[in-house]
Amino acid sequence: MIFRVLFFIFVLLPVMVVIIPLQALINALHLPFWQALPRLFHRMGCIFLGLKVTVIGQPATGRATLLVSNHVSWTDIVAIGSVADVTFVAKREVGDWFFVGMMARLQKTIFVDRTRRTDAGRTSREMGAHMAGGNAVLLFAEGQSDIGTHVLPFRSALVGAAQHAMIEAGATDVLIQPLTVAYTSLQGLPVSRSERSLIAWIKSKSVKQNIFEILSGPRKEVTVAFGAPRPLRESDNRKVVTKAAEDDVRAMLVALNRGKPLPPISQSLQF
Repeated sequence: MIFRVLFFIFVLLPVMVVIIPLQALINALHLPFWQALPRLFHRMGCIFLGLKVTVIGQPATGRATLLVSNHVSWTDIVAIGSVADVTFVAKREVGDWFFVGMMARLQKTIFVDRTRRTDAGRTSREMGAHMAGGNAVLLFAEGQSDIGTHVLPFRSALVGAAQHAMIEAGATDVLIQPLTVAYTSLQGLPVSRSERSLIAWIKSKSVKQNIFEILSGPRKEVTVAFGAPRPLRESDNRKVVTKAAEDDVRAMLVALNRGKPLPPISQSLQF
């Protein structure tokens, strides 16, 4: 805990003072390297939060890509953002949170109002326009976080809406790629089911309590596994496509939680 306090005061805080206005300027000028500073920030965030990230596979690059992932904790964003240049889709409330909302906007997060069904159209159009530029958008397809032992059913509605919006925006060469986030150990020991509440943001805990447990807790090893990307065509059945990605994410999560190897995708990397 003392290390994290000192790291925040003498490293992370001074860096944020520099990169926040710089990132705002980069975004305002629509410069192509806008993802570089968010990646740096997330990597430093991993050090601050005590996350050791292992990567399996690699994100598709150079093409419009819709990443669909399971969701365990808000630390998922830091772990994924440290290894991949992506724009996240988040609930509207996140945009109203102090500091977090500002940082999310600097990374061009797309916000969706889940209380308004009509808002899905606007969200999908923003996703389509962003991916039409060859960028990647990540959707936590369960619609909520879970404790990390299993995968909740993926919601196909937003995937289908984005599917058509991407085509309308001119992104004709689109991929959908499954992504799995698995927290596998605490301080080098396998995570038990009871210990998963120290990582996951469960409804019975307040935001402050969850943040305190993350910051005061032991070092966490998290694996970010990229599955094989598939073409996403306008004619594809959204429910079939979504279910296939859900099955891939579930299979990877089960294997990672049990300490079993995944099918060879690419060489694993660590930092």
